[in-house]
Amino acid sequence: MEIRIGITNSGRELNFETNDSAADVRQSVAQALDSGATHVTFTDVRGNAYIVPTAGLAYVEVGTEEARRVGFVA
Repeated sequence: MEIRIGITNSGRELNFETNDSAADVRQSVAQALDSGATHVTFTDVRGNAYIVPTAGLAYVEVGTEEARRVGFVA
């Protein structure tokens, strides 16, 4: 699933794919904001970790969970 994170005072957004479910992503962001945590951590499909300060979160867009794509590979 694709995640897009907007960061305040930045013209770019953080965009990556993750194997986590949409519910897990929503829960980790909500938990970090509710508990007053200073950051939230995400991991992409390649194993890269992203640490985002909660004070800088403008928005978090969670894409739909997508089943395996069907089609031809060139």
